[in-house]
Amino acid sequence: MDRLTKEDRRTHYCGEVDREKLGKRVCVCGWVQKQRDLGSLIFIDLRDRTGIVQLAFDEKTDKAIFDSAFRTRSEYVVVAKGTVRERSSVNSQMKNGDVEIEVDEYKIISAAQTTPFEISDGAGVKDELRLKYRYLDLRRPTLTKNILMRHEIARVTREYYYENGFIEIETPMLIKSTPEGARDYLVPSRIRKGSFYALPQSPQLYKQLLMIAGYDRYIQLARCFRDEDLRADRQPEFTQIDLEMSFVNQDDIMNMNEGYVVRLFKEILGVEIKQPIPRLTYKDAMERYGSDKPDTRFGMEIKNISDIVKDSGFSVFSGAVASGGSVRAIVAKGASDVLTRKEIDKLTEHAKGIGAKGLAYIRYNEDAPNCSFAKFLKDGELDAILERIDCKKGDVALIVADSDKVTLPTLGALRLTVAKKLDIIPKNLYNFVWITEFPFFEWNEETQNWDAMHHPFTMPLEECLDKLDSDKGSVRATSFDLVLNGVELSSGSMRITDPSLQQKMFTLLGLTKEEIDAKFGFLVDAYRYGAPPHGGAALGLDRIAMIMCGADNLRDVVAFPKVQNASELMTDCPSEVNEKDLDVLGIKVVKEDKE
Repeated sequence: MDRLTKEDRRTHYCGEVDREKLGKRVCVCGWVQKQRDLGSLIFIDLRDRTGIVQLAFDEKTDKAIFDSAFRTRSEYVVVAKGTVRERSSVNSQMKNGDVEIEVDEYKIISAAQTTPFEISDGAGVKDELRLKYRYLDLRRPTLTKNILMRHEIARVTREYYYENGFIEIETPMLIKSTPEGARDYLVPSRIRKGSFYALPQSPQLYKQLLMIAGYDRYIQLARCFRDEDLRADRQPEFTQIDLEMSFVNQDDIMNMNEGYVVRLFKEILGVEIKQPIPRLTYKDAMERYGSDKPDTRFGMEIKNISDIVKDSGFSVFSGAVASGGSVRAIVAKGASDVLTRKEIDKLTEHAKGIGAKGLAYIRYNEDAPNCSFAKFLKDGELDAILERIDCKKGDVALIVADSDKVTLPTLGALRLTVAKKLDIIPKNLYNFVWITEFPFFEWNEETQNWDAMHHPFTMPLEECLDKLDSDKGSVRATSFDLVLNGVELSSGSMRITDPSLQQKMFTLLGLTKEEIDAKFGFLVDAYRYGAPPHGGAALGLDRIAMIMCGADNLRDVVAFPKVQNASELMTDCPSEVNEKDLDVLGIKVVKEDKE
């Protein structure tokens, strides 16, 4: 193998070699995508993170260099020098496919074994193999593009918030374990055996303390950790754009973040996001879309028909209304040919799997609608339902009757399933929406207690303060989520800064004085030394990157991701630790009896 010398310094990246460089001498470095031997001609496609350029070797090339090119194989690391010239046959699939480098100096810096899979986007390779050799998979054009776009997102993020007076401050990674909604990742202390740090689920407490310290605009691209089940838009470790602001109200924070996403999408994708971004209360979002993170790129909104069927002869409907529930419907326009009876049966099973008792339907595929409950209806009731939900010939209506806790999310899930089946969700459309006024408490059926829907430092709406003791279910929070195409990108709120109110909220959530002192005593004490009104939010950088890259899974925008069981296949972690290291920590592992 040849050695890299100071004379071999790169002058251009491969993707930068274009028509503007014609006639110029350049030096490029990278990995060989492929070598094509045509006898008296050899062509090599050389790749780096910016793209590919063609290297050309012919009868004019020095024999030693030509022989070296002949020995070159895919994924070899090489350095090439030469003059940029026009290609005799243009490759329209490459951005610089009309030029090539006539090589006169060439070095093979590192040979490569045959890779476990072809380094290309089109190769059908199992995810497990790609992730085991992630350092190879990251050479693929799509992943390279995604990682570079993620970098650009981080750059624009910092520039935007810096320009708006924010200070970037790092917060600790080894922190005190406090309740945050998910399980903590714990780190044992060697010095204080039996005690543990936690990896932060968010910098929540620290950024509030920074407000008390006087740093009124804080920003951080914070690494966060949550021990929870993985899914396509969730990893156990993730990055959030974490921010906090003092002497502001909810609108100030929302407007600041709105300006950020407008700037981001314009600068990175060239997409104009219309302002102001629409706002929906949590109640409206649930009643219209059956979700607190609605995808508003298509219609099929939920309609309430409870008043029409409350006295119906169909006991499923009338009984639901009499029990304080509701009867609601969605209509798939022009879907009667696709949503056959067989398909509706599948949707019924899907609805039951979510929690519904069943699914009623109206399939209007003939002159008269085919209604699964028609025989129970009084004269005029079916017509009234059809008119209310705007169901016409060619349409299919799906109806659920139950408590709102079942009816709304079931129809919300069916709405997405049907939209995907009908392929009616527009591509390359970015619909943002703010969701506001979330419930402050949610009822826990298992414990028969009210839990905080958000972290316990969220400020209730002013008009709800007098209901904290008497009507917890109606208390709403000064909280706000930013949703894009059905994905929650950001969550934020105004914070409680009144020590007596914060103490009351802890008590309402069932915490004893001892628990409050042990878990949050330092924050409660800090409030006594002058706390400014403040609030903040956190935007998921990974999720933003996933949507902007057009990826289906966070794994495609994270350099070294975890899989479903939270393990990393490349390094085979988590892994066992030897007993000597555990003894230092005062830890003994008790293995489960597999029998």
